[in-house]
Amino acid sequence: MEDTILKIDNLHVSFKTHNDGETKAVRGVSFELKKGETLAIVGESGSGKSVTAKSLMRLLPKQNSMIKDGQVFYEGKDLLKYSIKEMQKIRGSEISMVFQDPMTSLNPTMTIGKQIMEGLRKHQAFRKKELFKKAADLLELVGIPSPMERMKDYPHQFSGGMRQRVVIAMALACNPKVLLADEPTTALDVTIQAQILDLMKDLQKKTGTAIIIITHDLGVVASMAQRVAVMYAGEIIETGTVDEIFYEPKHPYTCGLLLSMPKLHAARSTKLIPIPGIPPDLGQLPEGCPFAARCPYVMKVCHSFSPSKTEVSETHSVSCWLEDERAPQVEWIDGAGGSIDERKRKVD
Repeated sequence: MEDTILKIDNLHVSFKTHNDGETKAVRGVSFELKKGETLAIVGESGSGKSVTAKSLMRLLPKQNSMIKDGQVFYEGKDLLKYSIKEMQKIRGSEISMVFQDPMTSLNPTMTIGKQIMEGLRKHQAFRKKELFKKAADLLELVGIPSPMERMKDYPHQFSGGMRQRVVIAMALACNPKVLLADEPTTALDVTIQAQILDLMKDLQKKTGTAIIIITHDLGVVASMAQRVAVMYAGEIIETGTVDEIFYEPKHPYTCGLLLSMPKLHAARSTKLIPIPGIPPDLGQLPEGCPFAARCPYVMKVCHSFSPSKTEVSETHSVSCWLEDERAPQVEWIDGAGGSIDERKRKVD
C-alpha cells in the first residue's frame, strides 16, 4: 500500500544460549506501519517486543543472535539485506529509537549539546554555528528551558524526565520518518510520564513521524496509539484498532491484560484479576497454542495444534481456536470491565 512506510513479514529471531540451546524469541511476526500513525506493541516482559524493535534497527548482538527468516521493508527496501554502512545511514536519519532508560542512552562524559550535534553532524550538512543553534532549537522543541545554557550541561545535571526529553530530541534531530519508542516512560513517575506522552503526540503532529511504541502499560496505549498488536511468547496473537482491542478483544490473553489493568473510575471493592501462571520457556516451547497452560477457555485442540489467524474484520485479526466455527460460544469481557464469572469457566 502507498501509505505503508514499514512492513515486517514473517520475522523469526533466535538466540544461542549455553544451557538451553536455541531460544526462539520472535516467531513469525508480521505487521505494517502507516505514515504518520502510532502502532502500539503490547505484552508481558519477555514476549519479544524489544527484540522485534531492535531487529528492525539491526541492533541485536552479533555473537548470539540470529535472524533466521523474514523481511523488514522500509519504503519498499528490505533492511535485512543492507550492509552495516548502509544501516548506519538509515539509523537516526530515517529510523530512530528511544530506549527505556535515558541514563544508559546518554554518554556521561559528553555535554548534552555535543551528543545532539553528533547525530546532526553525521547525517546533515551544518556549519558549526548552525549546528549549535539547531541542537538548541531541538532542546527548546522538547520543552527544555534555557536551551542555549543547558547545551553545556552533562546528563547527570538533568532530572529523569528531562533526560528522556533530551533522548527524544536526539532521536528527532534528523527528522526521521519512523520513531521506535521502547518503554519510553517506564522509569518515570506518572506526572512526568503524561508530559512525555503529550510531548510525543505534539511532536508527531508537527513532524508527521510514524511511531511504534512498545509498552506493557495499556494506559499508554489508550492515550497514544491508533492500532495495537498484542504479543505473547514471541508471536503476535491479536491486532486491531484501539477500540477493537479494548472493547472487542478476541483472545483470552488480551482479555486477561485488560482485566489486570486498574480502572480510574472503578469502585474500591473492584479487584484486579491477574493472569495465572507464567509465559512458556522460549527454549522449550510446548506443542499447540503457547497460551494454553494459562488460558481459562482452554480446549483439547489447544494443546496439540497452533491456531491459525482469523480475520475478524478488515482491521482486526486473532490467532485463537475460539474463533473456529466449531468452538463453543463464550461471553467476552470488554476493556470497560463487567462480570468475570464467565471467565472462570473452563471449556471442555
